Amino acid sequence: MLKRLFIFGLFALVSGATLAASVDGLIVKSSPYSVAQTMDRFENILKQKGIMVVARLSHDANAGKVGIKLRPTQLILFGNPKLGSHFFTSQQTAGIDLPMKVLVWEDAAGKVWLGYNDPQYIANRHGIADRSEIAGKMTGVLNNLTNAALAK
Repeated sequence: MLKRLFIFGLFALVSGATLAASVDGLIVKSSPYSVAQTMDRFENILKQKGIMVVARLSHDANAGKVGIKLRPTQLILFGNPKLGSHFFTSQQTAGIDLPMKVLVWEDAAGKVWLGYNDPQYIANRHGIADRSEIAGKMTGVLNNLTNAALAK
């Protein structure tokens, strides 16, 4: 019985990670912290770096207000006009995907994940072929910011 529970738990963990990692254009990282701790750490790093925080939402709190139970799930919108605006000067439709967002959620197995849209995916989605240097900078910055938030 214990072996079956272990195998089921392992399957749930792996399938949750596989599902999250298989969403087109979504970069997903595992967090050693709770959803709130992960988001607090990320938000604090943004503020320390002078990056504008537009909004922070608790999807589970909002769902709870209408009687829907949802595992912890938070979203933060943030941006740096010095980078993101370059996408707009190429293709204004990129404004639907910017400012950037980070989603932090707890899966059914209790594992916490952090995910965000790959800037190159956004560029490709909007046919932005003339801003590869900006997409590269955004990718590097997001990688560094999220790694710092997840560091032990």
